Amino acid sequence: MSVLNIFPHVLMGMPNSGELMILLLIIVVLFGGKKIPELAKGLGKGIREFNDAKDGIKNEIENGMKDKDRTNSGTNA
Repeated sequence: MSVLNIFPHVLMGMPNSGELMILLLIIVVLFGGKKIPELAKGLGKGIREFNDAKDGIKNEIENGMKDKDRTNSGTNA
């Protein structure tokens, strides 16, 4: 018998405050107090780089659409 059959609600929803405290305790035990700021810094840097790349791609698409509109309006005149 699977654990998921017994406790299907385990996979549902966001963790509550008790579960978050347990997760925080496990993270502290696994990584130690000194590594956590380094992990958070790396995670923040990764998120920042992802957002910068996402914004760059968005700008390229918007500029390409504007250029296409300019070339189409120039040929129709």
